[in-house]
Amino acid sequence: MTLHRLSSVTIGIPDPAATRDYYTEFGLAPRPDGWLSTRDGGDQLRLVRAPSRRLTEIVVGADDPDDLDGVAARLRKLDLPVVRTADSVAAEEPIAGFRAVVRIADRLTQPAAPVTPYNGPGRIERRGTRAPGVLREDPVRPRKLGHAVLGSVDYAATRRFFTEGLGFKLSDEIKGHGAFLRCSTDHHNVLVLGAPVNFLHHTSWQVDDVDDVGRGATAMLEGNPERHVWGLGRHHAGSNFFWYLKDPAGNFSEYYSDMDSIIDDQLWSPEVFDGAKGLFSWGPPPPPSFLHPEDLAALMTGAHHAG
Repeated sequence: MTLHRLSSVTIGIPDPAATRDYYTEFGLAPRPDGWLSTRDGGDQLRLVRAPSRRLTEIVVGADDPDDLDGVAARLRKLDLPVVRTADSVAAEEPIAGFRAVVRIADRLTQPAAPVTPYNGPGRIERRGTRAPGVLREDPVRPRKLGHAVLGSVDYAATRRFFTEGLGFKLSDEIKGHGAFLRCSTDHHNVLVLGAPVNFLHHTSWQVDDVDDVGRGATAMLEGNPERHVWGLGRHHAGSNFFWYLKDPAGNFSEYYSDMDSIIDDQLWSPEVFDGAKGLFSWGPPPPPSFLHPEDLAALMTGAHHAG
């Protein structure tokens, strides 16, 4: 695959300062230039002022100029204007209106997370000591940006932009409604969903393991129970553990761990899921506000939403 990582997202929101504080508490490190960074992925989230919440830019990493030539050619075949520089190709997605940039970037290398010993029937890996997950006291800091989920009023066209234009690959799909797409070995880096309005559903941030999913969410909810959206659970598509929270602008943010990896495309067969089957394997059922965020009506009418 010539594409190899989801490098960053830029989110437009009415009140960047309050939302920046939220993501700093979530575990991203604020930079003087306005970016927020992860432990392994560097600068991966930028917040800019906008009348209502929306995705404004998504950046994808590629290896070399030949990769950019291929992306530019595919985008032009879709009759889209392309802006080419020495190290990037950019185009506007025609439905939801966000800017997509493919930029030459180093491949992401991640230090291995510590191996957590688990005890089970007939398998004692941890003897005479408490589980490491209950002994951790350090704040949870996400390792990288994993994926973004986008709602589009023309699901097929936005899906085509990512696959036929940028070169994303299909991992799984929700029948007639959603496509899990990848630009790396992760199961998905973008999920495109059919929606009554174009919007950003959530961004998802990798942590070491399920203990850090739980520790991170629990810390975010202390004194702020209204941030809770959905979790703890395990998805079916992607297999990852999840817990979703809500930022002050109404965007959801997810802690995740244990995502499926697709190292060899030949060994993976995309499935088509009906309804909730692809949504989760276990956990509490998703609340209505997860499937249909409460501010969608306001976004559809163009009303400003800040909370």
